[in-house]
Amino acid sequence: MKNNLWNILKKELRELFRDKKSLAMMLIIPIFIPLIMLGMSALFEAQANKDIEEYNKIGFAYELSQEEKQIAEEMNIEIVNGTEEELKQKYDNEEINLYITKNENRYILNSDSSDTSTYAKSLMESYFNTYKQYLQQQYLQANNINSNEVLNIITVEENLIEEDNYFVNFIKNYAFLFIIMAITVSATYPATDTTAGEKERGTLETLLTFPIKSKDIILGKFLGVTISSIITGLISLVLAIISLIIAQDIFSIYEGMNIMFTPVTIIFAIVVIIAYSFFISGLCISIASTSKTFKEAQSALTPLTFLSFFPGMIAFMVEVTGTPLISIIPFLNYTVIFTDINNGNVNILNIALMIISTIAYISIVLAYIIRQYKSEKVLFSK
Repeated sequence: MKNNLWNILKKELRELFRDKKSLAMMLIIPIFIPLIMLGMSALFEAQANKDIEEYNKIGFAYELSQEEKQIAEEMNIEIVNGTEEELKQKYDNEEINLYITKNENRYILNSDSSDTSTYAKSLMESYFNTYKQYLQQQYLQANNINSNEVLNIITVEENLIEEDNYFVNFIKNYAFLFIIMAITVSATYPATDTTAGEKERGTLETLLTFPIKSKDIILGKFLGVTISSIITGLISLVLAIISLIIAQDIFSIYEGMNIMFTPVTIIFAIVVIIAYSFFISGLCISIASTSKTFKEAQSALTPLTFLSFFPGMIAFMVEVTGTPLISIIPFLNYTVIFTDINNGNVNILNIALMIISTIAYISIVLAYIIRQYKSEKVLFSK
């Protein structure tokens, strides 16, 4: 049995490394990881260092006091006066980035949710906080009250416990999502070729004439696809680490930040990559085995690419954290567990549940495929 399994595995690996398309999926797809990471870093850099002149044109539908004009000048705000109707027209024509109306002591910021308006709103919130503090000081001084004792009754200081920031976590977590997607794409082609492809070419029927158990054939094919997926995942992880090193040298947003994966994060990332590679390879083999042609199998496997990416992306965006229940949910568990580990939360129970559930899913899938191969319904159905 071991010799048969080993021979099948050698055959699959030999064909895998000889096939240019399989090699391309396994080795070239990870190259997109650095491109994505550096591209996102460049985007964050542009947003963080956005020139104030791109969003400082502010319309005021009322007459500003001398103090307000002075604050606006200090904050490099370009004042545009006019009626509400005139300012609305200018805003619609993109001549100003935001306009403000006033009703007694109530100020209204009028804008949409565009990127430029968001920056403009942040600028004006700082402006009004400064102006409000000025008015408070004037009122307290007019009533012979020490403004420092009232306005500075408490002080707030920031202590950065972790040398990390939003950009760093975003880049690292999304990099892992793309690693998961790369593994999925890498697994689909060899899984399709070794099942539906061989069936279409007629080589699978020849293989079944040999005195080899169906279980050995399936396990050999499964391990071949899994090894391909693991190689893709590890290459992607190495390229992601290299990308972080390059990004830290190029982009100022990472200056002074601890951008690198920790050794613990790397170790558990490898564990998650291996577990996911086993899971997705078994799933790809099972789906492709039920297909009659290579093209049909490719169509059936296409949704897996989206399933591998979007659950984790949504979980990251809404800040889902790992729980025992989530740890056994396919696709979602791998990215959530990595996100927790990357944030310094290593939960051994959740990791163990992920591994155990993966083994259970693989066992069910392989048992199903082996039964199908024994019955020959899938192999020779027309």
